[in-house]
Amino acid sequence: MTDEAQIRAVVRQWMDATIAGDAAAVLDLMADDVVFTVAGGEPFGKETFAALSQSNKTGMSIEGTNDIVELKVLGDWAFTRNRISLVVRTDGNPSMSRSGYTLTLFRKDADGKWRLARDANMVTADQPA
Repeated sequence: MTDEAQIRAVVRQWMDATIAGDAAAVLDLMADDVVFTVAGGEPFGKETFAALSQSNKTGMSIEGTNDIVELKVLGDWAFTRNRISLVVRTDGNPSMSRSGYTLTLFRKDADGKWRLARDANMVTADQPA
């Protein structure tokens, strides 16, 4: 499988695991030193991501798409620019739609697997029509 195909598979696996609520599978797709950058917040790593995943797990469901707009492999590093659309539902609350772009850096680890290393997430709440 080519590097590009492997990265596309990681993006698919991430979204499938997110929808399935499989936090362990998502955590396995990221490097130990991953850094997430989100609008309006401080960057955070894998430990914080794991804690957030656990706190959000009860009564939440997610549906959505993650479409790769651009993908470039540069040796043991690669980047994707993705368009994400999500609908998040939690028990007793109205559903929330979020969409936008991410810029994600992947790194091929010593075990030969591509993992998410850095992510700039510009996904925000959709405005009502």
